[in-house]
Amino acid sequence: MATPPDSADTAPGEQLICSAKGCRAPAIWALNWNNPRLHQPERRKTWLACADHRERLGDFLHVRGFLRDVAPLG
Repeated sequence: MATPPDSADTAPGEQLICSAKGCRAPAIWALNWNNPRLHQPERRKTWLACADHRERLGDFLHVRGFLRDVAPLG
């Protein structure tokens, strides 16, 4: 699993938050994606998702052909 890019900026013990607009729930999923028209094939960007938003965020990325994998956060 790719490490979320913002995890290096997160203080120890600080919780990662869902990437869905307006959501403040703790993230439990990492949705790794890239836009093949903009990014090299090996490049991955990460959205974080709570249980309630994992499917919606994944569907958004999947429909566009951006979703590469989904993994539980560590």
